[in-house]
Amino acid sequence: MGVSVSCWKLAQAVSRLGQLGIVSGTALDQVLVRRLQDGDPGGHICRALSFFPFQKMAERIWKTYYLPGGKKKKDSYVTLELHQQESSRLLKELCIAGNFVEVFLAKEGHQNPVGINYLEKIQIPHLPSLYGALLAGVDYVLMGAGIPLKIPGVLDLLANHEPAVYPLQVTGSRPEDDLLVRLVPKEFMEKELPPLSRPQFLPIISSSTLAEIMIKRSNGKIDGFVIENPSAGGHNAPPRGSIKFNEIGEPIYGERDKIDIEKIKALGLPFWLAGGYGSPEKLREALNLGAAGVQVGTAFAFCEESGLSPDYKKRILQQIHEGKVQVFTDAQASPTGFPFKVARLAGTVSEEEVYAARPRICDLGYLREVYRMEDGSIGFRCAAEPVTVYAAKGGDVEKSRGRKCICNALIATAGHPQIRNGKHLEPGIVTAGDDLNEIKRFFPSHGFSYTAADVLAKLLSS
Repeated sequence: MGVSVSCWKLAQAVSRLGQLGIVSGTALDQVLVRRLQDGDPGGHICRALSFFPFQKMAERIWKTYYLPGGKKKKDSYVTLELHQQESSRLLKELCIAGNFVEVFLAKEGHQNPVGINYLEKIQIPHLPSLYGALLAGVDYVLMGAGIPLKIPGVLDLLANHEPAVYPLQVTGSRPEDDLLVRLVPKEFMEKELPPLSRPQFLPIISSSTLAEIMIKRSNGKIDGFVIENPSAGGHNAPPRGSIKFNEIGEPIYGERDKIDIEKIKALGLPFWLAGGYGSPEKLREALNLGAAGVQVGTAFAFCEESGLSPDYKKRILQQIHEGKVQVFTDAQASPTGFPFKVARLAGTVSEEEVYAARPRICDLGYLREVYRMEDGSIGFRCAAEPVTVYAAKGGDVEKSRGRKCICNALIATAGHPQIRNGKHLEPGIVTAGDDLNEIKRFFPSHGFSYTAADVLAKLLSS
């Protein structure tokens, strides 16, 4: 669910009711510092950091970014440096602390499990992010948008505070190149700690072939799978084979994209079905197919506890109430080249005029492509950055057409839009599954605001 839409408040609400609440692990370093610059409403970060095992690190972060009462409305958020193959100690600390805070708050006050969800393609922050989540006792790690073969082994190492490495996918790399990012936990530890609990690992996949690859080639234990259909929100796996488009420009998924559930079952691991399963009928269908359950995103994304901007949430719910909501699978939007589902909403970059009016700026950089430069060092480019800059780095100009700054847009959607020059507000982008219109089943008899408890009550009603 993008950045911080599946926030700690939502995950806590779901877990308290006996289901598995999952927080988004994307860009939690940015989320942490922006919440602090907003004055830490409710004092939640302060409370979480008081339980953080490394208090000197917590104090440094607090003193650097906390603004009592919050920043002025027209002031910009502090811009963090971009992640590199060897990111600064500060960025690693922010990843550790940000992930700890989100998981700690989701687990606070109950004993039920909590998970965290990452995108494999955002590779550089993985190690410090996972370490922070483990420090908070995360119970499940989910990861999609890539092939996370090396994550199980990373979890084994980090649970014992041992050094870990993760391989970067680098365009144009050669066998002799150093493609690893590294984390040595003891460089950050301010005191000795006992081994941490190793969370269960659930890759998010879209085919039985990928499930088989994960089992055969991963460097550690796989505990199950989330099987995601292309109707799910966010990034989707591209159609297999040559891509064709429908009359409005959406990629067409066909027979080759259907998931062979029988082959998944034969692997002998629990699995959950995702993408269009947010109804009692689809839950029954999934259980009858042998699934352990379903993953529901869209229905929770628009409930009261989600981190979606209240303005966007209200307007989307109004559109659903009026029967006017539209979801478009945009093959161009994401700089990754993966199709990305977008709900059309005025004032967001789903609208062509809003997209065209925004200067092409890449100052967060989570979805940048890593490539080998002529001198053998690693460079970064983004299809959503200024076209001339992208081309100068060897990027294919054709791949820059229609690309949107998903990083800035998703953080804006979570209520933390960057302010530029005191007046330009970063527009957001709302992602949702194809079944967005169906969440009206959770509306009360009067109005259309509903809670996570309403979603669960309806899903489990039969």
